Amino acid sequence: MLPLLLLSLLCSISTTLNAESTTTINVWPKPTNLTWTPPHQTTLLSPTFTIITITPHQNNHLTAAINRYTNLIKTEHHRPLIPPTTNHSLNLPSLQLLTVTVTDPNAELTHGTDESYTLTVTTPNATLTAVTAFGVIRGLETFSQLAWGNPTRVAVEVRVTDAPLYGHRGIMLDTSRNYYPVKDLLRTIEAMSMNKLNVFHWHITDSHSFPLVVPSEPLLAEKGAYDVNMVYTVDDVKKVVEFGLDRGVRVLPEIDSPGHTGSWALAYPDIVTCANMFWWPAERDWPDRLASEPGTGHLNPLNPKTYQVLKNVIRDVTTMFPEQFYHAGADEVIPGCWKTDPTIQKFLSNGGTLDQVLETFINNTLPYIVSLNRTVVYWEDVLLDDTVHVLPTILPKEHVILQTWNNGHNNTKRIVSNGYRAIVSSSEFYYLDCGHGDFTGNNSAYDNQTGYDANSGGSWCGPFKTWQTIYNYDITYGLTEVEAKLVLGGEVSLWSEQADETVLDSRIWPRTSAMAESLWSGNRDEKGMKRYAEATDRLNEWRSRMVNRGIGAEPIQPLWCIRNPELLAGKPIMPGRTEIPCFGMIRGWVKVLFLGSSFPVLLGYLQSLGFQWGLCIVWGGVLEGRVGAGDANCGYLQLQTQSRFRLRKLICL
Repeated sequence: MLPLLLLSLLCSISTTLNAESTTTINVWPKPTNLTWTPPHQTTLLSPTFTIITITPHQNNHLTAAINRYTNLIKTEHHRPLIPPTTNHSLNLPSLQLLTVTVTDPNAELTHGTDESYTLTVTTPNATLTAVTAFGVIRGLETFSQLAWGNPTRVAVEVRVTDAPLYGHRGIMLDTSRNYYPVKDLLRTIEAMSMNKLNVFHWHITDSHSFPLVVPSEPLLAEKGAYDVNMVYTVDDVKKVVEFGLDRGVRVLPEIDSPGHTGSWALAYPDIVTCANMFWWPAERDWPDRLASEPGTGHLNPLNPKTYQVLKNVIRDVTTMFPEQFYHAGADEVIPGCWKTDPTIQKFLSNGGTLDQVLETFINNTLPYIVSLNRTVVYWEDVLLDDTVHVLPTILPKEHVILQTWNNGHNNTKRIVSNGYRAIVSSSEFYYLDCGHGDFTGNNSAYDNQTGYDANSGGSWCGPFKTWQTIYNYDITYGLTEVEAKLVLGGEVSLWSEQADETVLDSRIWPRTSAMAESLWSGNRDEKGMKRYAEATDRLNEWRSRMVNRGIGAEPIQPLWCIRNPELLAGKPIMPGRTEIPCFGMIRGWVKVLFLGSSFPVLLGYLQSLGFQWGLCIVWGGVLEGRVGAGDANCGYLQLQTQSRFRLRKLICL
């Protein structure tokens, strides 16, 4: 009995009177505006259904998208976990045609490219209009989610007007610490397009390996890759870039420097300081370490040869990647590493500073990158690091974007208040690798029988970032209206100390779907209330569809929760008035669970797991209360009782 009760309490529920069906169309991410006119009809998809564009064009990405979605829509036959309640009329003609109109079919995909679209589904013909081909791609994804079943039926009398809140919505993937085959990168980009994400931030190189084949510097991959088969060739890069553009996803390369460059030393040991040294010598305190994790090495800014090699790399990378942003890294410059070099030691002994060493590096690389018609993205450290940083005068705001990863909202505020554009990747919210323990191995620190690291998962950035944490993160929290406009968007990050292709899908999905919606249409409804259970229901359905499309997304609930949506999780009802979270959509009868004498033990157990929401429990049996007619999307339920055994009032505020 107890396991079943526990399971019911762990499920945040959006309730409907009928658990078998719903009239909601499950689209992810939720469009800005979608209306499905009653009586909520569907019609069959014609066997000869086609998608055509009446706009003359020579855009191969548009052609590829139309062909891809035509095939998907006709063959997917998705089976919803809870089929929508519809009026399927045999009198309606089948859907024959989707006509696409594009205002600017030759527009390229860059930051700020218009991704808006308007979709109208009537019968026998539907229409999709957009400014660019990439708006068409977003609209085709929405249209594909309006179809389900075998034979395929499509919701009709549906109208969608849609556009993203943020122009930069991405995933950062580290392919240096562990290598990912190209096929896995392509599958990730495919899933990104399904979720209307548009930036694949490719952290290609680091201290651990250099897998990118650079034509003018072939020794870097020849010596620095893990294996001859663990490289990305020029053709591989072209394949990834084109695959992304066909799906409305930009591929943003990052060649991290001057830090995180130990792998360069295998080809050019003379330009890398502290390479192949133990990262944290036993006799040193943390501030005197050589790296923040195993894998040492910084490029030497005072060695002229550094720039000969690095500029060759930059030039070739900008040739291989058409993306207008170039990520130059510049995170985690560790003083101890540079101080091992005799040239830098001499510079410091003559009154120089490490800030000046970094300034020398920026002044020798930033103008060169800009000369190649690129905007430079740096990690926030280059400006905000407490130990080694440069002044804002060294980083022209018109050419530089800063990406946050520390201190949550605070560092975003610091960046935009200085007038810089920001990409938000806060480790407190958006780091997907957190909570999986430490990769340095087992040692006496873990021989503790009290569970001291239960809340951190044994990792520096623990705990694990749940989809709820990601979904509810407001990336412009605490900013003025002017400051908020400088936030370009956000990226989740998967650092790969403990990830490779075997866990890639489940580490990313569906948690990244949560960010995708919050950056596309927001995490609040039209009344400004956070979406709770309504989002849960749609994410369950969306995860199921992604899995059917070949994406190994992990489940967010037992199927039992989805099949039993009339149960509500709340917190103990005591005499008087109690307010509990209502988790979003509430309709029909709400049941309060009876746990009897097991309640104190179970409640303590759930609290120990870190559950912040309460539990709807009474001592004396099952109570039922009636919610007002219709759907009530609210922040709290008000429960008012005269005793522990009688529910007097249950209303949605």
